[in-house]
Amino acid sequence: MYLVMNRFRVKVGFEEAFEEVWRSRESKLLEREGFVRFDLLKGEESDGYVLFASHALWQDKEAFIGWTKSAQFRSSHGKPKNENPVEYAGPPVLECFEVLDDLTIVAAE
Repeated sequence: MYLVMNRFRVKVGFEEAFEEVWRSRESKLLEREGFVRFDLLKGEESDGYVLFASHALWQDKEAFIGWTKSAQFRSSHGKPKNENPVEYAGPPVLECFEVLDDLTIVAAE
């Protein structure tokens, strides 16, 4: 497995606009072979910004690289439809990880 994480430092007061960008986007991830899961996380406020992180889990690095070279990637990473601008406390930070161990807990029925 391969985990791709983007961290966004969104200035305080722009959280709703940022969340709307993600809600209104046309995600094409489900169209890609090798895509496993996506999560958008919201952290705590600190130093005038709120930390958000997007996590995309892929079957392997090659599947992710294929995504970044695809037409689906280009169309889903264009200008957001949201009319409200978002202000950031710096550029997003991309981090990629090879998953070494995966412990999944399934709730008992």
